[in-house]
Amino acid sequence: MTKNLTRTGNSYAVVIDRPIMDLLNIMPDTAIEVTTEGGRIILTPVETQAAKKQKVREARAWANRRYPKTLKKLAK
Repeated sequence: MTKNLTRTGNSYAVVIDRPIMDLLNIMPDTAIEVTTEGGRIILTPVETQAAKKQKVREARAWANRRYPKTLKKLAK
């Protein structure tokens, strides 16, 4: 996909289309880390502490559903 820069005040912006945002599971308020590598610009969504905690909760719930007997034995 080829994009052009859009002038925004004294700066320039790259517009991220909705299908790409949906694919990356990002919203307009998602923090984006901008880095460069050689001649490339890399945009990476920043995972917040709340998102990390949610992933841990989901993993714990999955393990509890999948291995309840084993976890009870380990707790003894």
